Amino acid sequence: MQLILGSASPRRRELIAQLGVAVADTRAPDIDETPLKGELPRPYCARMAQEKLAVLPCAADEVVLCADTTVAVGRRILCKPADRAEAEAFLRLLSGRRHRVITAVSVKTAQQSWLRVVQSSVKFRVLSDADIIWYLDSGEWDGKAGGYAIQGLAEAFIPWIEGSYSAIMGLPLAQTAGVLQAAGLTLGQQQGA
Repeated sequence: MQLILGSASPRRRELIAQLGVAVADTRAPDIDETPLKGELPRPYCARMAQEKLAVLPCAADEVVLCADTTVAVGRRILCKPADRAEAEAFLRLLSGRRHRVITAVSVKTAQQSWLRVVQSSVKFRVLSDADIIWYLDSGEWDGKAGGYAIQGLAEAFIPWIEGSYSAIMGLPLAQTAGVLQAAGLTLGQQQGA
């Protein structure tokens, strides 16, 4: 069996490598990621992971993995910011408060599929205008759910988390290991090409 990663995220590729499983190929799914009217963050995240998985082919000797990470403040979903102004609005909203990071992992073989959803809590310290400008100027917010990356510069803003650090990065390793093993992959053997 070989692993196909349904994501263009270099972070997810790095996290999978920590499990000792090589990615044989990358196939980035192209879906509409717009939340439905009134959709709550957890169901939205699960739907995104499943829709990504559904559009990707899976041969008999393949295991396909897709994931989605969603940042939520209450019922509000913070997707990837469209521009610097939206990233600033997100940072100001997150400043001094807790929020949830939900990551859904969907995996399939030709015969079966699995879904795991992991929720973590993250607290931002109060951000000054200088903090926000510094982070915006870094450009690190671009393409990140909620407008930040915990594994980068924004870690300086986060005094406390509860849950899975790797899930906040984009892939919960414990749950991912479990579903990859259930799908027939052996961890620690650098399978694939």
